[in-house]
Amino acid sequence: MKTRVDDINQNIYNMKTSDSGKKKYGLSEEVIREISKEKGEPDWILDIRLKAYEFYKSLPMPTWGPDLSELDLSNIASYVKTTNGMVDSWDEVPEDIKNVFDKLGIPEAEKKDLAGVGAQYDSEMVYHNIAKELESKGVIYENFDTAVKKYPDLVKKYFTHIVPINDHKFIALHYALFSGGSFVYIPKGVKLDNPLQSYFRLNAPGAGQFEHTLIIVEDNSSLEFIEGCSAPGYNELNLHCGCVELFVMDNAYLKFSTIENWSKNLMNLNTKKALVGTNSKMEWIMGSFGSKISMLYPMTILNGDNSKCEMTQVSFAGKGQNLDTGIKVIHNAKNTSTRVNSKSISKDGGICTFRSNIWVKKQADNSKLALSCESLMLDSDSRSDTIPVSNIENKDVTFSHEAKIGKISEDSIFYLMSRGLSEEEAVGMLVRGFADPVAKEFPLEYAVEMNRLINLELEGSIG
Repeated sequence: MKTRVDDINQNIYNMKTSDSGKKKYGLSEEVIREISKEKGEPDWILDIRLKAYEFYKSLPMPTWGPDLSELDLSNIASYVKTTNGMVDSWDEVPEDIKNVFDKLGIPEAEKKDLAGVGAQYDSEMVYHNIAKELESKGVIYENFDTAVKKYPDLVKKYFTHIVPINDHKFIALHYALFSGGSFVYIPKGVKLDNPLQSYFRLNAPGAGQFEHTLIIVEDNSSLEFIEGCSAPGYNELNLHCGCVELFVMDNAYLKFSTIENWSKNLMNLNTKKALVGTNSKMEWIMGSFGSKISMLYPMTILNGDNSKCEMTQVSFAGKGQNLDTGIKVIHNAKNTSTRVNSKSISKDGGICTFRSNIWVKKQADNSKLALSCESLMLDSDSRSDTIPVSNIENKDVTFSHEAKIGKISEDSIFYLMSRGLSEEEAVGMLVRGFADPVAKEFPLEYAVEMNRLINLELEGSIG
């Protein structure tokens, strides 16, 4: 009996513009200095880049997870400048780039009352806008490159503090080549009703994207931030090596949502970390629907009493995809809690792996952790693994980890077909039902492009 979902129609995400941008290839001190000069950066940023480059040369390649031997930085365009700078009016964005974002729904997202929108194309932000009423409250939402120049003291206070430049080989690569990204500062006592959004589009073939996102949510404040990513398909390998640093102060809340729909010729080697204060909550919402290889394990450090971490995640791996994702959490204080709900779907030989790395410190009395991982394989060629690692140093802990891996039930398909559904409709209904508890957590009402991704990957063409 046929129990598979055909490849999703990705044509809307395969739009390309002419590849006429200014490029710099490979990784060397000369390339790094040229990028820094091109961007007009202060000396302290160049110093970070050069130190990171030295760490990159000495740090080892990962010896676990997906095979990265195909990656050759000499063939990767480490910096691609496709415009003459960033603008705050949509009308001023170059027409070919604007057409891509129009079709992906970025301007429409603004019409849905998003408080702020930023759009990055290849290595540079091309558009950025924030509502005037947010500026009056002291909210800062800038392109990261702009923030370095406008708010150097604030950036210096937090930049590289959660994710050090020597954290691992690919974060050292990121700090050597970073370009673009978002900087968000929410002052004390400011609670935003509408989310901020950044969208990252990697257009050039054989290029890398290295954006840096830095968010500070001060005491008694709250923010929802949405991050969308996509790229057209090419025959050349592309690389995404971004970094996210999140600071959630006391009595604060941050919801960070990411929908990644990279093309299947791209390696996604991303790093995300959050530091959470007393009585605060960090919530991760993640969807991985693309890339040839993904290695992504958001880390949360629960540094304050009564702090919380929640993650809701769904991954979808098809032919030729190896999505290696998961979570890292450090319980560093009393009465802290972690809740994880992860689901993965694999088909046509796709590989989904979920890794958890939990560390409960000695001082973390009355910690509570609940992890649930469910995997659905749609054929006998696919693979799914759950790999938990736990370091528990305190006896006063409640910890549960549940993992389920299985295939679509032929009995369920037969039952639905007996009720009048076609085989394709039955399989689609079962897939949607499996993913729905996770999919409904995404902020669909705010991001048209995210609606399309969820519909295509989980409710799309069946048959």
